[in-house]
Amino acid sequence: MIQLLVFPAPSPYTLIEVKANRSRLSRVSRFSPVARAFTLVELLVVFAILTVLISFMLPAAAGTLRAARTFRCQSSQRSIAFDFKVFADERLHGSRGEDAPLGDSLFRLETFQESQYLVDEFWAWPGQSIVRVPDTRGNDPMRCPEVRGELTLRSNSPCSQGAVDPPQRISFGFNMRLHRPEVVQPDGTINFSTPARLSSSIVDLPGIPLFWDVDGELAATLGVSPTFSAPSLDSAGPLSGDQYWFPALRHAGKSNFAFTDGSVKTSATPLTESGWRWDYQSGR
Repeated sequence: MIQLLVFPAPSPYTLIEVKANRSRLSRVSRFSPVARAFTLVELLVVFAILTVLISFMLPAAAGTLRAARTFRCQSSQRSIAFDFKVFADERLHGSRGEDAPLGDSLFRLETFQESQYLVDEFWAWPGQSIVRVPDTRGNDPMRCPEVRGELTLRSNSPCSQGAVDPPQRISFGFNMRLHRPEVVQPDGTINFSTPARLSSSIVDLPGIPLFWDVDGELAATLGVSPTFSAPSLDSAGPLSGDQYWFPALRHAGKSNFAFTDGSVKTSATPLTESGWRWDYQSGR
């Protein structure tokens, strides 16, 4: 006996759906984009565009970093200048080390400098005769961020006698005319006097440079320590020939200068600035 298998005829609605699906698939395959890799020329164009963009961005980024380091240097100088005002104050000053016998009204500039470097009578590393900063505690005194490398500090030595070394890495130089002013001797020669004694009134006098950015490399070439500096002006004595004048124009062609009144200014031509009293020196 033969059995016939009879399949039901598709409904008209099923045929319509099949046709619609075929039509939709046809459209998708006809109009869909085909994924493909970049060609070598396209990659070269992309790299060229990126190179141009980076070449524009790098100088701007470098300028921003320089501005940030200049600001950090100015902040450091303001902090030191503030400490100087406190050190000079007859009531607020702390230890003045070897200047204590001078009383509350007088002190020497080098003593303040040593209190900042923590050397000589302010030595902060008992049991050690030499330390290198920055140290493990983060001590890194009087540093301009543009000056890199270690500083060596020596105990039992004043700043003017090699307590801070090497000269190439010293950031700031203090005003020599406030430290050892020139004096005319009875025979007419001009020499450095004994270290000057400053009074608290120095902070009330405007326009007197206290310290500034110095070029330690140039100082080393001249054979002097950059811890103290001063322009020659019309000197016929030890300051003649700009022997102690080596400002560092390391902040976009300018130097930062701190003054005894606590202010900080920037200049590329410090000797021509109005009101800056480079010729002032203590007579005490």
